[in-house]
Amino acid sequence: MLAKRIIPCLDVKDGRVVKGISFVNLRDAGDPVECAKAYSNAGADELVFLDITATIEARKTIIDLASRVAKEVFIPYTIGGGISSLDDARAILEAGAEKISINTAAVRNERLITDISKAFGNQAVIVAIDALRRENGWEVFISAGTEPTGLDVIKWAKKVEKLGAGEILLTSIDADGHQTGYDIELTAAVCDAVSIPVIASGGAGSPEDIYRVLTEGKADAALAASIFHYGKYTIGQVKEYLHKKGVCVRK
Repeated sequence: MLAKRIIPCLDVKDGRVVKGISFVNLRDAGDPVECAKAYSNAGADELVFLDITATIEARKTIIDLASRVAKEVFIPYTIGGGISSLDDARAILEAGAEKISINTAAVRNERLITDISKAFGNQAVIVAIDALRRENGWEVFISAGTEPTGLDVIKWAKKVEKLGAGEILLTSIDADGHQTGYDIELTAAVCDAVSIPVIASGGAGSPEDIYRVLTEGKADAALAASIFHYGKYTIGQVKEYLHKKGVCVRK
């Protein structure tokens, strides 16, 4: 059985880690490299950095960040935000990241998923899907959760798998930052629809929330931010809880 992964998420704006609620009301949470080192030492399985502003200047900053992290951290990490071309992906991977995450660019240029997958392998390509609940399911949003697309989340998840994505980073906009639990129904629906790994994101408030999304939600990994950034729980506490509940996790 593959071990479930615990992945701290570091949203980066203007060179600092920030965290908000439903993608707004951002608070400072520290220096990204220092946070990354602390999480690596604390037992994180992977890290995800998301440049949430992704202007041209910010993209240059995130490439520099990839290099700085590579010198200090020795666990896999993903960089996302503002990646809109094969050259963008190459620059970040060559700077040291193991994976790149694309969201807005994937919707606007589906071929980019395939191009990056063919160039670097599908294991290097995560497609991030930001989902907002609607009456009859969930809709894909882009541009940091500000732009509706009309795309159905389940149909889009199936399509990105066919296009070459190696993993899906699934965020519930409704649950993000509220610390009241993941959207279990959403996560399970996407996991049932695809055969590639799904990282659940949005809503972690306790080890029980993470346990539920890894079991009931069928996720392969759980992404969390607020509970780790502000010291509510440690990665060690979460892993110990999961281990006692019978979930296979790396020590």
